Amino acid sequence: MITTTSERREAETVRLVDYLAGELARAGVTHMFGVGGANIEDLYDAVHRGSAVRGVVAKHEFSAVTMADGYARTTGRLGVVAATSGGGAMNLVPGLAEAYASRVPVLALVGQPPTGQEGHGAFQDSSGKAGSFDAREVFAPVSRFCARVDDADSLTELLPRAVAAAQADPRGPAVLLLPKDVQQARIQVPAHAPSPPPGGTTTASAARLDPAAVSAVSDVLRRAGRVLVIAGEGVAAADAREDLGELARCLGAWVAVTPDAKDVFDNRDPRFAGVAGVMGHANVEHCLHRADLCLLVGTRLPLLASGGLDRALAGTDVVSLGPEPPFVPGISLVGNLRDALRAVTARLPSQPHPRPCPPHAGPLPTPMPGPLVQARERTVPHAQAVAAVEAALPQDAHVFVDAGNTGASAIHLLPAPRHGRFVVAVGMGGMGYTFGAGIGAALATGRRTYVLAGDGAFFMHGMEVHTAVEYDAPVTFVIFNNNAHAMCALREEFLQGGVRSDDLFAPTDLAAGVAAAFPSLEATGALDAAQLRAALLRGNAGGGPAFVAVDCDPREIPPFLPFQAFTEITNGTKNKEPSDEQGIVHVG
Repeated sequence: MITTTSERREAETVRLVDYLAGELARAGVTHMFGVGGANIEDLYDAVHRGSAVRGVVAKHEFSAVTMADGYARTTGRLGVVAATSGGGAMNLVPGLAEAYASRVPVLALVGQPPTGQEGHGAFQDSSGKAGSFDAREVFAPVSRFCARVDDADSLTELLPRAVAAAQADPRGPAVLLLPKDVQQARIQVPAHAPSPPPGGTTTASAARLDPAAVSAVSDVLRRAGRVLVIAGEGVAAADAREDLGELARCLGAWVAVTPDAKDVFDNRDPRFAGVAGVMGHANVEHCLHRADLCLLVGTRLPLLASGGLDRALAGTDVVSLGPEPPFVPGISLVGNLRDALRAVTARLPSQPHPRPCPPHAGPLPTPMPGPLVQARERTVPHAQAVAAVEAALPQDAHVFVDAGNTGASAIHLLPAPRHGRFVVAVGMGGMGYTFGAGIGAALATGRRTYVLAGDGAFFMHGMEVHTAVEYDAPVTFVIFNNNAHAMCALREEFLQGGVRSDDLFAPTDLAAGVAAAFPSLEATGALDAAQLRAALLRGNAGGGPAFVAVDCDPREIPPFLPFQAFTEITNGTKNKEPSDEQGIVHVG
């Protein structure tokens, strides 16, 4: 049998979506998250046929992005989300904004109407033609790279550029807009370069470090006396925990963390000073007052992390290591964080610092007053609920903490697991981020993952519990139900002269509702801390999802700096100044 040239050429071509699915698998991607639709269905078909990448269908595109986000944060690999045109595409924006703000590598594959229909009244046209809005202008501000694949052959050049942009320093989302007819077109398979490592692309980042800056920073650190390190999420993103630990050992330094980075340093280490910022520990400010130098590692020190530290920072020299300069003045070594840590550590004495920082009080919880009024019903204080979570939490689990009173309490009170992530979305994720992110992390790693959220967050995106049930994800959803947008209500009480009724809700039995909706799900309404702990332990023993709700008081004041300041003024008390008596800081 004789094969013609045209037949051979046809045999060497594949649908663009099949090529795309294969390239994702070659890049180490194991899951693609999203919601289907007419203008993205061909990609889902390719993923289904190819089987190397598992397609996960979420309930909402925002949660699909957060699934990709949680996948990326816990694996170090590229997270991938796919959505159709129109409302599906627009629902991606807040999730991509969170990934952009928090420097998370996510690739969004967004379906578009066929090119021949653009500018002719096509359904959900976002080409920018004939008065339609331009999707590129929507996604460009929340992405590191955004491009429209106008013809099939251009994908072989645009896809590597998008992946590289998502995984470069600083990391963030990349977006490819895929018209339906382009997805269906056939392309000739190009010769392949060696596959990138599963953890992402490698970069020649060491060459980008300024030798003069490395030398200057090293000299400053060698001369420093007491050093307080404040480490951020960038340490986890760069997989540089061991490098951070070695530098802290050489410096004999205290180590604090930003609210979104509790897991980058052992919370039980004697050097651990606590969490910095508005949900943090007073001990961090006390250590900073006593330090000769503040070393920022993998954080730009945004206001959530610097709140309450302004006076201490103003009187302390600041040095920074990371891919971006910080928000506070000082000396910066800008470049790949792991390379920067290793370059600086190599120039320090290998022996531990001869004069390490003295003992300190540690991350003692901030004393907070009780509820503003007596609780009407039986409720569990946040401190007791968080203690129950701590008692049940496996040390290899991942923890995803949502916004509001629940987030403030967990950040302040719950130590990070020794061998898992402790993720807080402090960028643009907002309420409800954790439901998708926790599912993405659990499916990616197979580890038990805890989602800690309030009822307000649950009512936003909690129906992703359905996704966890459908895919048997090992996620434990812990809902602190105070039947309110409680932080909003407290702000109204403290700052606006009274609580408005619209932020206080009628009681809802979330556990009973979820149990009725999902009969196969272990759903428990815990009446006290002991029942909460028992329910969590039962969830740990199972292989799939679990759901636990515990009632809390909406008037309970969380460990949040603005509220603390208000109660001090109201009660006529002030925090004590830091003391060096016997080398110990006594928290007032």
